[in-house]
Amino acid sequence: MPTRRAILATAPVVATSAPSPTWAQTWNPTGSVRIVVPFPAGGTTDILARLYAQRLTETLGVTVVVENRGGGGGSIGADVVAKAAPDGQTLLFHNLTFSTTTAALEYAGRAPHSIERDFAPISMGANVPMMLLVNAQVPARNMAEFIAWARAQTPAAFYGSTGPGSTMNLMTEVLKRDADIRLDHVPFRGAAPLVQEMLAGRIAFGGDQLSSSLGHIRGGTLRPIATLASTRASALPDLPTVREQGFPNMEMLGWNGFFAPARTPEAVLTRLHAEIAAAARNPATAGRIRELGAEPGGNSAAEFTAQVHGQVAAMRPLVRELRMSVE
Repeated sequence: MPTRRAILATAPVVATSAPSPTWAQTWNPTGSVRIVVPFPAGGTTDILARLYAQRLTETLGVTVVVENRGGGGGSIGADVVAKAAPDGQTLLFHNLTFSTTTAALEYAGRAPHSIERDFAPISMGANVPMMLLVNAQVPARNMAEFIAWARAQTPAAFYGSTGPGSTMNLMTEVLKRDADIRLDHVPFRGAAPLVQEMLAGRIAFGGDQLSSSLGHIRGGTLRPIATLASTRASALPDLPTVREQGFPNMEMLGWNGFFAPARTPEAVLTRLHAEIAAAARNPATAGRIRELGAEPGGNSAAEFTAQVHGQVAAMRPLVRELRMSVE
């Protein structure tokens, strides 16, 4: 079983110097820039991508558009970027499920791309905690109550995820193993349709990043029972983590971040990083990100690369142990 340190993949901080203004300005986009979000509109990743697109449109001097390409736990949209021209005009904005889906597809022998070989990580856009949620009809306010409820259900209750191999799919399989309960999996193309089915009461248990579920939580239509993060969310300080509730194997760092196709020239990556990091520091953009219950990113490419590559490396043995199938 991967250690807590491995699953969190919190690599040591890599000291890097900020790019000089002259070097950062050596590349300019020649047309509109496309940010591919590998999930349907309305989820956290989509919301954050549109915040960045608005700011980057101003600073890059060209139109920056968001294109939603959902399906395959995020792998379909990611593959669009993996095969795009490495010219800085097509970017990927993905989240922590990139690590789990990649590991699951590799295990199944169906990976269309390599997270290490086919992408150039640029920077984290935001750190967003992942919430474990139940619909309002489930009488549970913590993990112990949910487990007791799930054990009493015949047939087994449904849980939803953003696709086979996604973070929620993997972490729920860990919960089923560690708590010895039955839950039946229903995959969706993204968090937005999953949340809608939870609100309708057809899915009992699921997960979502805090930013897109906070309104439902505050309105009482969805109930959080834990966060996967190592610390409590500032927006929900009374909500214990999975580790606090006795499930340390479910702990996982949340993130949303930018990638370019591999072989993108260094000058292009340098300019893109400079603009993304500046957007993360912009008071209006950063303020809006914090309103969504997230923390702005903007770390170095080296730090983000170490984080993502470390996380997928930690997921691979867990996927093999659970024999995760990707249909």
